[in-house]
Amino acid sequence: MKYDNNNKGVLFRNETATPENKQPYLTGNCEVNGKKMQMACWMQEAKKDGSKFFSVKFQEPQAKEVVASNDSSTSTTDGVPF
Repeated sequence: MKYDNNNKGVLFRNETATPENKQPYLTGNCEVNGKKMQMACWMQEAKKDGSKFFSVKFQEPQAKEVVASNDSSTSTTDGVPF
């Protein structure tokens, strides 16, 4: 039987988040109605009474950027890497 992950997700603590850099306190992935989504979660404080709460953002997964490698093994004898 295949595990049904629909309408479920997981969040992990973002170790580099600080109030100064405004990065999400928690990040993770979920599946909503069969569609994979990314989650970001910030800890907030209500201005009215100072109570704490979480603000959550869902977005479609963004393609990871491929970083070009400066690998010398791909270069040819004339020094041009392609």
